[in-house]
Amino acid sequence: MSLIDTAESNSSAALMASVKSYLMGFVLSVVLTAIPFWAVITHHFDKPVTLGLVLVTAVIQIVVHLKYFLHLDFSKEGKLNTFSFLFTALIIVMVVGLSVWIIYAANDLMM
Repeated sequence: MSLIDTAESNSSAALMASVKSYLMGFVLSVVLTAIPFWAVITHHFDKPVTLGLVLVTAVIQIVVHLKYFLHLDFSKEGKLNTFSFLFTALIIVMVVGLSVWIIYAANDLMM
């Protein structure tokens, strides 16, 4: 087996692993989208239970998207990307949260 054949088999294996990852993420996303739709359309549960189900599946779907589509993990290669994403998310949450706090405080002072 030559070096070219080895490189082609490695790239082929990497491509198959990537396709498998995307397909798994897609299937999980469809299932995690169908469950809340089913719960809301059929009115099978009470409203608080349905709301909880929607919120839980939404959080799980966020994790699925981060893992399978953005490939954020704590492996050696993905650690920098993961920490960059977490830092960015923290800054966004702080800016939005503190802006809402300031707006409500200003509204209280105006009343």
